[in-house]
Amino acid sequence: MSNGGNGRNGGDRAWAAAMTIGAIALCVLPFVANDYLVGTGLTLLMWLALTQSWCVLSKMTGYVSLGHVVFYGLGAYLVVVSWQQVPLVLAVLAAGVLAAAFAALVGLPVLRVRGPYFVILTFGLAELVKYSIMAAESASGTASRILFGTPDIMVVYFAMFVLALLATLLLTLVSRSRFGQGLRSLRENEEAAETLGVPVVRFKLIAFVLSAAIPGMVGAVMALRSTYFVVGGVFDPMISITVIAMAILGGGDNARGPVLGVVFLFAVQELLWTQAPLLYMIILGIILITFVVVLPNGIVGWAEARGRKRRLATLSSSDRSADGQAERPR
Repeated sequence: MSNGGNGRNGGDRAWAAAMTIGAIALCVLPFVANDYLVGTGLTLLMWLALTQSWCVLSKMTGYVSLGHVVFYGLGAYLVVVSWQQVPLVLAVLAAGVLAAAFAALVGLPVLRVRGPYFVILTFGLAELVKYSIMAAESASGTASRILFGTPDIMVVYFAMFVLALLATLLLTLVSRSRFGQGLRSLRENEEAAETLGVPVVRFKLIAFVLSAAIPGMVGAVMALRSTYFVVGGVFDPMISITVIAMAILGGGDNARGPVLGVVFLFAVQELLWTQAPLLYMIILGIILITFVVVLPNGIVGWAEARGRKRRLATLSSSDRSADGQAERPR
């Protein structure tokens, strides 16, 4: 047993060291890289924050949301319509509050359904909000907006860096808490969890609200990246689909999965865009299908399975060695 514990502790230490090195590298990047690489790092941080926050609800409870983009879009829209009218910091925080409030408002009716019905409902909700805002903008004679005086990319980058850290910390705390254990029980068997006293409705609603706040602020920050704003761009369903793909590739229900999934898929995307732009979506689809069939538990599940095999092999060899010493004549 001690060997297994040492293996897990060693894995945790390696993970912590890798995360620390990665965080330091991302902190240093804006000071040593050109604008293209800084923009690439900003996009990586954006996907990391979105995927970590999505996992708070969907990975922990099994409620797969296809409407994560609605919180991102609401946050972006709030900052744009309030641009240069309120302090930027307050606008970003208000975007997170707005997204969380919207999740609290729609959470109870939305979370009454499960499985494919929940997936369809969240997608429909995101589309409803998108086209409602587009209709309101059209009625007011505003098809798009131009932002003047947006912050320097360094400001946007480090704001996103903070949000990515917050999202990672949030998922880590939730996954290690009793609240997280309650969410996992919903994923395994919601009826049994309710019978055992888990406050199912309250836990689902809290997870839904927590998963909404950070993407609202992420959308607010990313709206400042470009001076040209179009409603359809920030409510693009591909944002939700990409987040789900990254979470599936990473696997697990803790912060490791999203990090690995985001880094892997983002690197593949960048490589395909430059090397095979015409075959980009085809190759990406093949990769996703391969992962779902061959590695259904993602990169984390594959790594954990290999770790268990190594620990079992170590324990077996130790037991054989101990048996040999016991049978040796005195």
